[in-house]
Order: sequence, then C-alpha cells, then structure tokens
Amino acid sequence: MTHTYVVSGAASGIGAATASLLREQGHRVIGVDLRDSDVTADLSTPEGRAGAVLGVRALTDVVHGVVPCAGVAGLTGVNPALVVSVNYFGALGLVRGLQPELAASGSGAVVLLASNSITCQPGWAGDVADLCLTDDEQAARGAAAATEAVQVYPATKAALAWWARRDGLGPDWIGSGIRVNAVAPGLIATPMTDRLRADPELGAFADSYPTAIQRPGRPEEVAATIAFLLSDAASLIVGSVLFVDGGTDAMLHPEVPVGWEVARQYS
Repeated sequence: MTHTYVVSGAASGIGAATASLLREQGHRVIGVDLRDSDVTADLSTPEGRAGAVLGVRALTDVVHGVVPCAGVAGLTGVNPALVVSVNYFGALGLVRGLQPELAASGSGAVVLLASNSITCQPGWAGDVADLCLTDDEQAARGAAAATEAVQVYPATKAALAWWARRDGLGPDWIGSGIRVNAVAPGLIATPMTDRLRADPELGAFADSYPTAIQRPGRPEEVAATIAFLLSDAASLIVGSVLFVDGGTDAMLHPEVPVGWEVARQYS
C-alpha cells in the first residue's frame, strides 16, 4: 500500500536518505526544506512553520508519517537561540500542525530525530531542555543565548526524546492512533558532520567518541531505522528512543546511560 510521508530537511543528509528510501519503497514523500523541496519553508519561525503545514495540506489530506529531520548543528558561531527554534520548536511545529492529517490516516507515525549526544556529551544545558518542554520558545531561546550552541544542541535533542516519551502516550497521539518514537543517531557522515570537522574549535572532537563498528554511520543506515519505525512492522513500538550510533552509547555506558533521566521538572 502506498503511504504519504512528510520529511523535513529532505534536501540533504538523513532527511534526503529517508525521503529516497521511502520513495524506493513505493511511497509518496512530501519534502520540506529551505530550498529544493516540495514545500519551501523556514521552520525557525512560527510563521514559517504555519506556512509549511499549509503547504503540505495543499498537497494532501492524509499523512501517514512525519519525520522532522531539519536541524541546526551546535557549531562555533551558530546562534544558540536558532538551534532551539529549528531543532525543537520547528520539529514539533510541523508534527503538531499535521496531527489532524496523521489522525486521518488511522495509523500514523512520527519519528523524531534525537541524538546520542544526549548521553555521550557532558555538561549540556539541561535548563534549555526543560524550558523547551514547557512550550515557552522565548524563554528557551533566552536560556540558550546564555551559553554556547554546542551545549544547546543536545538539550534540544533530549527535549525531543522526552517529548516522544511523555506526549507520545497522550490522547492526541497514541490515543488518536499515532505512534511517536525517536531515533538517536551518533556520528553520521553528512554535510552537518563535515561542517563539524571544519569547525576551528570543535573539529578536533568530531571523531573522538568510539564506535563498536569503528566508522561513522551512513545516512541510509539511519533512514532504514526510520522507515522501519514508520512501518506497520513497528506497530508495538511506542514512546521509544532507539540509539543508532554504532554502539557508542553502549561502549561509554555499559549499564545505565548517563543523563537519560526522564522524570524531570515537567513531570
């Protein structure tokens, strides 16, 4: 059966690999990106998110899955407030905006893009994650502005993972037949990681984390996991966060992942 999926960040990296795989499987993909996509939109602003939702609605009445891959890396010189607005609020703005279309499918699915930096990068900005989960974008942006983008990136990804576990179990989501899960990639060979290696301050750490497979991941490997979570074969998987990182998290934390507290102040 042909399904309709919406993928943001579809022009490059994991988003492009996901869109390509879903199309190869015979599905329709509506890409959302800043350029070179079916729907052109800037997810960093409320207006851009609303425009993205309207753009998708102009193309379809039913959405079987949403994969918000669009993101901003926490690199030197990057505005940390922008990381908050794109990575967290941009992702959820698209997902929430398309909730009616997902519900209309009868068996919708959302796969959020978290990151293994949640557990593998020390010292990130937990207050930013907490503020994201209160849905106060201005407060989260303000807290982010007080630190560096490198510490904000994992915070936005943790907030997405926690949102999947908290809100994904609510009436608007699994209660409406919509499964919400997240993947947590490690170092993946994408244009984003190329920019990381070129970073004058952070580049030296690009390949510092170990992997059991002794290589970076490939976008298509993450895409395969996303496609599985979207599929009916994953019908029992709800509110889960799956590490897709070549074993990095398991190597650093053989028993209990550090920093993966799900009962924080929002609970």
